[in-house]
Parts: sequence; structure tokens; C-alpha cells
Amino acid sequence: MKKRNYLLFALIAIVAAGIGMYTSHKQSAPQTPEALAVSRLFAQTMPDVTGKPQTLSQWKGKPLIVNFWATWCAPCVEEMPDLAALQAEVAPVQIIGIGIDSQENIARFAEKFHIYYPLYVAGTGATDLLRQFGNQAGGLPFTVLVGLDGDVKKVYLGRLDFNVLRRDLASLKNM
Repeated sequence: MKKRNYLLFALIAIVAAGIGMYTSHKQSAPQTPEALAVSRLFAQTMPDVTGKPQTLSQWKGKPLIVNFWATWCAPCVEEMPDLAALQAEVAPVQIIGIGIDSQENIARFAEKFHIYYPLYVAGTGATDLLRQFGNQAGGLPFTVLVGLDGDVKKVYLGRLDFNVLRRDLASLKNM
């Protein structure tokens, strides 16, 4: 009887050790470049169009469309009204714009074109973020779809095809 108890105890100890090792490895596994980029994005503090510093971590845990743009970028300017209209359509997904320009230019642009989703001023520092998301050339516009889980679901380089974006948003529940 004692031998059987020792074997049962040993078996339980081995299973517990295996679970512990798996959990420890899972927690210390290296992050993907995309996961690191999202972490770095959420670690940023950027001024909004009024110049008030905002922490981007406020968007953590929410599905996001992160649009990198500039007032001097023609395709960016062309898609901004469509993005603004899309915001009302896609709630609870939040669109945020990260502008590569001055606060004054971005504020003037937002007022002129009635852009009411959050716009942040990253200046030239945004090019580092672009590269972290895989856009090595730094092309604009550049858009990142981030799921509720904080994972990058898709990136879009160039002017958005809103039919494709809507399809991707519809399948976001499965991503």
C-alpha cells in the first residue's frame, strides 16, 4: 500500500512540475516584433491637437485602428474624411491618428476637415513607431489593426481600401 502511495505522490509531483515549467516558459517567452511595437505604442505619451499630453495606454484593451498620417501626405488627406465617417460605424473599435507634423498643422487640419476621433502629434518620432510595426520604408499612410487582445491583426500600407478594412473588422471577432 505504501509503495502505491509513493507512486501516486511521484506522479502528482511530476505533473505539477510540468505545469509549472510550462507556465514559466509561457510567461517568459520572447515577444514578437508586433507585440513589442504595440507595447511601445502604449508606452508613449503624445500631445493631442490641443497640445495636452495624452498617454496612449488609455487605449489598452480596446480594439484599435491606428492610422499614421501627415497633413502633407495627399493619400492621407484623401482617406481622413472616410476614417472620420467610419468611426461612428465601427464602435467599439476606436480609431486614433498619429500625425507626423506639428501640433498647429494637425489642429488646423482637424478643424478644417471635422476630424473628431483622437489625433496625436508624434512629429518625426512616428517614423520609429512605423518601423517597429514593420514599415521599414516609412511610407504613409500606414494603418495598423489591433485586436481586443492587443495583438496586431493586420497592417495596411498606402491609402486604405475601406471595403477590405470593413471585412477585416467584421472578422476581427475571429482574429
